[in-house]
Amino acid sequence: MLLFHKICRIAQIKQVVKFKRLFSTHRYLLAAKTPDVFQKKKSPYDLKDFPPERIRNFSIIAHVDHGKSTLADRLLEITGTITANKSNAQVLDKLQVERERGITVKAQSATLFHKYKGEMYMLNLIDTPGHVDFNYEVSRSLSACQGVLLLVDANQGVQAQTVANFYLAFEADLAIVPVMNKIDLPGAQPDVVALQLQNLFDMEPNDTLKVSAKQGLGVEDVLTAVIERIPPPLEAREDQPLKALLFDSDFDKFKGAVVSVAVKSGTIQKGDKIVAAHSKKAYEVQELGILYPDIVPTGVLYAGQCGYMVAGMKTPAEAQIGDTLYHQASPVEALPGFKPARAMVFAGVFPMDQAEFPSLRNALEKLTLNDNSVTVYSDTSPALGQGWRLGFLGLLHMDVFNQRLEQEYDASVIMTSPNVPYKVKVTGPKNIKKYGGDEITILNPCLLPDPAIITEFKEPMVNGTIILPDRYVGDVIKLCLDRRGVIKDQTYIDDNRVLFRAVLPLNEIIVNFFDELKSVTSGYASFDYEDHGYQLSPLVKLDIKLNGKPVDELTMIAHANKARKLGQRVVNKLAETIPRQLYEVIIQAAIGNKILCRATLKALKKDVLAKCYGGDITRKMKLLRRQAEGKKRMRKIGNVEVPKDTFINVLKR
Repeated sequence: MLLFHKICRIAQIKQVVKFKRLFSTHRYLLAAKTPDVFQKKKSPYDLKDFPPERIRNFSIIAHVDHGKSTLADRLLEITGTITANKSNAQVLDKLQVERERGITVKAQSATLFHKYKGEMYMLNLIDTPGHVDFNYEVSRSLSACQGVLLLVDANQGVQAQTVANFYLAFEADLAIVPVMNKIDLPGAQPDVVALQLQNLFDMEPNDTLKVSAKQGLGVEDVLTAVIERIPPPLEAREDQPLKALLFDSDFDKFKGAVVSVAVKSGTIQKGDKIVAAHSKKAYEVQELGILYPDIVPTGVLYAGQCGYMVAGMKTPAEAQIGDTLYHQASPVEALPGFKPARAMVFAGVFPMDQAEFPSLRNALEKLTLNDNSVTVYSDTSPALGQGWRLGFLGLLHMDVFNQRLEQEYDASVIMTSPNVPYKVKVTGPKNIKKYGGDEITILNPCLLPDPAIITEFKEPMVNGTIILPDRYVGDVIKLCLDRRGVIKDQTYIDDNRVLFRAVLPLNEIIVNFFDELKSVTSGYASFDYEDHGYQLSPLVKLDIKLNGKPVDELTMIAHANKARKLGQRVVNKLAETIPRQLYEVIIQAAIGNKILCRATLKALKKDVLAKCYGGDITRKMKLLRRQAEGKKRMRKIGNVEVPKDTFINVLKR
């Protein structure tokens, strides 16, 4: 028996040794064929060889679907950063939501190396989003650049976001290189688009580059124009103290915050002790490098260069966008930051199950580090439990954020209907002391003070820019007036297209304004908006009551002229979704004590006459009267339990 066990043991050892040899050989063969799997990619050049004179930092800006990501793909291929392949599409769009929707959500950087007239140049490219909701990503990206490529579709021409992006670059005093894309398509109108650029931006037609990013036509000329027409960062000098601008951040589950930096002066190396000017916290640089287009550690970044850095930052508060980094031994004055993101739309976010609250909190912390434009406030709801009220730059931003929560962190959330921030003024010394001032910003309608102490309401307004064919002007004017808009002016940008400006209440455009605009203009109109401050408005607090008791979660702020219509919609929805009770339920929409509309949910009646057979009719009448009295008593003392599903159906977008 002992001999048998020894033989088995020897056989097991031989099998293990054989397996180890086989695995070792297999790993060696894999490494020989695909060395990048086991070895980190290295930079093809020494960054020391690139003084500021041979560095160009630029962004690509455009309207949605004008070909920014496609042009970025071709630039990466031509410079040898990625392998030239027809299957390369949206290489810099790394998020799943970006590939599914075909749009850029987050700005992405990449370092290119290109030889021009015998000298090698370092080109730092930033591909930016085109939708108005991600305008903050564009403004942050421009802070790290000296010039931009203004991309325009040769078929669609100048669009609303093209105008907005041009003025962002113009106000930042950046060099602007106009590029006309998709000239190979049958519907291209390069002469008409060139005229639009000249009329709107005073750009000479001869200065506009004509390319087809998909086919690669004329893309070499774009690289030449970047080197010749975009200035180098000559103000960056290595002999000065370190000043690095933190213009973006991302989250890595192993490294923490991975921040993007633009070195304005000095040199930063791995192991350096640095300080963040905003928080005054000190960090040690753990990793440093360039994006080629994936992270490539170099251990050093010189003046004028852009790259990534890992320094042990863990939270959004530490990785403050727009912050200045400097050496601990050489304090400097902070660089002028850019305007922080201003939330335009707010919505409540709650976990489907309160047991998931801690995991959802961790997911929000990580995702807001990746998307710094989202503002987060704690919130509670009697119906939905603990949660947060999040501020977004727009409806698409909110929708994308919700999708990323589900896809990247497997979070199941309830997102309530969006609302905008209002401002109210209160009267009385006690009230002013209670609220910390006479003007209060209301993010949640449930927290609105008593209307009796409010002296004035203000709602946010926006400057809307609409570009459309002139034959739809009448329909668009009617749409704007229906949404309480005020028409400012209209200008012809060519023979058939009109640039239209109007001031609109933000609350009127966040839900379905863009869909209706596309409908009345057969899909030809483009829309963009920017903040226009607050304006006095006759707003009211709309309460939804069940048997005379207000439901806080359904409280809304509405314009006085539209309160009845909104209340009727909510009342009808509640009447469809609330389960019937043993007593009658009256659903009302009210402003103060004034009832605007109502619906009645009939009671479930027990058949009390089922066992009453035969006998006089008075016996049956007695039973029915007793039942009616019982239901009346029950209605006085009973509470209508509104299920969570009902709140979800009424509050969801």
